[in-house]
Amino acid sequence: MVSRIVTVVLLCLLAITHAQLWWGAGSMDRVAELRTQINELQASNDAARRENERLTSEVNDLREGKETVQEKARSELGMLKPNEIYVQIMRP
Repeated sequence: MVSRIVTVVLLCLLAITHAQLWWGAGSMDRVAELRTQINELQASNDAARRENERLTSEVNDLREGKETVQEKARSELGMLKPNEIYVQIMRP
């Protein structure tokens, strides 16, 4: 009789454990969903890290040399050096 009670109790605990494994808060589906979210966030972080490295490199270039500043001023602002003539060639 006692062995039956122990068996029934152990089977109930096993059933509860399996139920939580499949349908509970830490279920297999939830773990797979969280892994997908982690992968997406890591990809997003990698893209942001690459952009930050590019911007850091650009800032360092702007701090170190006048050529980069002149290049930015010419291309983005249309600035010219003194006694310089700007010629724009239009193609049909």
